Amino acid sequence: QVQLVESGGGLVQPGGSLRLSCAASGILFRVYAMGWYRQAPGKQRELVAAITSGGTTNYADSVKGRFTISRDNAKNTVYLQMNSLKPEDTAVYYCNAGLGLKHYWGQGTQVTVSS
Repeated sequence: QVQLVESGGGLVQPGGSLRLSCAASGILFRVYAMGWYRQAPGKQRELVAAITSGGTTNYADSVKGRFTISRDNAKNTVYLQMNSLKPEDTAVYYCNAGLGLKHYWGQGTQVTVSS
């Protein structure tokens, strides 16, 4: 059974930082591309950042220079370090594992940026 479990969300003031974690089980983690998506109320889910099995990363323009995605294959975990957070970063953040046509999703973690 595949499980992706996100953690690390919460309430943070503008300009603050959070680190999200996604622990995977039930898959051969090291061969999967991993991504973080987010969905704000009334908006479509969008890609925030992704990292390939080889470590190549890409980011949405809106988070470049502020967010960093990384992975630890020994721990079957992908991270999203979020700095200089803005109110518009408020959303539910989802972890995704992808390999060809196979895609798995976590349950999501809420990130709220507000003073």
